[in-house]
Amino acid sequence: MTNAKEQALKILNDNMIGTMATVQQNKPHSRYMTFFNDDFILYTATSKKTHKVEDIEQNPYTHILLGYDGNGLGDSFLEIEGKVEVSDDESMKEKVWNDALKGWFEGPEDPDLVILKIVPTQVRVMNSKGKEPEVVKF
Repeated sequence: MTNAKEQALKILNDNMIGTMATVQQNKPHSRYMTFFNDDFILYTATSKKTHKVEDIEQNPYTHILLGYDGNGLGDSFLEIEGKVEVSDDESMKEKVWNDALKGWFEGPEDPDLVILKIVPTQVRVMNSKGKEPEVVKF
């Protein structure tokens, strides 16, 4: 039987697409994003010209949903609360860069490309076959 931490890592490793909410003019605003993870730290690429970067500069906290695959009740997913840091660190851009980003950026050296680094403050495994939500212990 897997524990919450193992289950959460499996969900992170198996799912790249999720929703990321920020606060925009005192209201929640969600959008789909592609996430990469290094253990429980999440990374996602975006343009520094987007509203989400402005949102994060005003309020660096986010709420992410990741992992629900739509098969019905019992599908496990993660609720991730975290703090976001906007980075234009070249090594981080190289690490996250992949061909899917070519539709938006010229390459990892594109001056508009920034990486959002999300450090979780809480991760909860949700909807596991009728079980109560489980908080992941770090």
